Amino acid sequence: MWQWTAADQAAAVRSGRVSAVDLVERHLERIAEVNPQVNAVTQVLAEQAAADARALDRRRSAGEDVGPLAGVPFTVKESIGIRGVPTTHGAVRLKDFVATEDAPPVARLRAAGAIPIGHANMPTLTLAGMHTRSELFGDTVNPWDAGVTPGGSSGGDGVAVATGMAALGLGNDSGGSVRVPASFCGIAGLKPTYGRFAADHRLRAEDEPALGAQLFVVDGPLARTVGDLRAAFEVLAGASPRDPRAVPAPLRGEPVPRRVAVVADPGGRGVHPTVRTGVERAAGALSDAGYEVVEVPDVPMLDEALSAYGRLLMTEFAPAWPVVRTLLGEGGHRYIEMSMAKAEPVDVVEYLRLTGVVLAVKRAWAEFLDRWPLLLGPVFTEPPVEPGIESRDAAGHDLVGTAMRLCTATSFAGLPAVAVPTGLVDGLPTGVQLIGRAYREDVCLDAASAVERRFGVLTPMSTPAGTRPLR
Repeated sequence: MWQWTAADQAAAVRSGRVSAVDLVERHLERIAEVNPQVNAVTQVLAEQAAADARALDRRRSAGEDVGPLAGVPFTVKESIGIRGVPTTHGAVRLKDFVATEDAPPVARLRAAGAIPIGHANMPTLTLAGMHTRSELFGDTVNPWDAGVTPGGSSGGDGVAVATGMAALGLGNDSGGSVRVPASFCGIAGLKPTYGRFAADHRLRAEDEPALGAQLFVVDGPLARTVGDLRAAFEVLAGASPRDPRAVPAPLRGEPVPRRVAVVADPGGRGVHPTVRTGVERAAGALSDAGYEVVEVPDVPMLDEALSAYGRLLMTEFAPAWPVVRTLLGEGGHRYIEMSMAKAEPVDVVEYLRLTGVVLAVKRAWAEFLDRWPLLLGPVFTEPPVEPGIESRDAAGHDLVGTAMRLCTATSFAGLPAVAVPTGLVDGLPTGVQLIGRAYREDVCLDAASAVERRFGVLTPMSTPAGTRPLR
């Protein structure tokens, strides 16, 4: 059952062909078999998930509607709250920080019948780097090749979904943290528009996030197929009194021209040949599917977006750094300190100017996407890199920051994007992202489906006892 899509799992439970209890048990067995090799699931919620499954089966037997994701097991990033479970953020000093209620996206998935089966690993406090390594739980291993990172910061969810330990993962993305692990693990990921999903990223009720954290961080799902990603999107979207930023935008908008702009090397800073080939192959798939595909010179205001993103966040972050640094464990401070060295905190006059740059970048992208409703580009302009290279030295930090520049810029602009695989090169997954107008996730998902139809689905990966062992 762990090999089925989330849609097939839910249909089987709704029809009574299988029970939610059986579905959860098969996934718990899968976790026991695979997780010791990859260290993706940090807290297995076996008893709670089994109890949720029994309750759902009783409701179905009583004739109740058990929801579009009935019985589907999902993992939740360690930074997103599950009621009654520690939300550790991967930090030793937060290991007993128990959530008193579900975060809004967890509550939405539960209401649709899905069942949280475990927390998933992440870099400590999401600040220790792109590689998924936490002080509390250690390193997560890329199942395709242990010599490369699974990405992050939602890397635990990416690996759990890719290996069949869960049908869906719930992560968040402020500059690639859903899209990069999706690309490196061979699955699909959605970064929604700012304001599309309700979220709550406070450590404590009184700790409201600063402006940059309010604008750039969005929760988003990971799945093995674009169809499953769409199902999760439809459940997660919508307004909520718990998050006044979330708006009741329609799930599908008016038809738009099927035009796609292609930029393989944003900003002209270089792109690896295998990544460029992946973008070109995806462009061909879209062209064959009836899209007008045109290579354009570049994306809007890339340099301005990258500079303002770094300086806004580092300025907001600097006052708390002396305390936060102590929570990161050995070596966990290196990534942020190198980031601060590149984007030093600014004074209030410059900070206010940078808030205006946010609007300028959003406007430039809106005008660009008014002509081209979709942009096709790389998720990461290099193949998957070795674990922790971004925290090793300045060269590694620069390589990773440059490679995920399109993710960073589109997070700054608040735009939706879908990462989708384009096959394998030298045994590792390749992928692209499709970026659309605000609140037009439907357009991104439609185009990603066309890419997926051409190149197929790479996961779930089988076990060492199967036909294709984990490596």
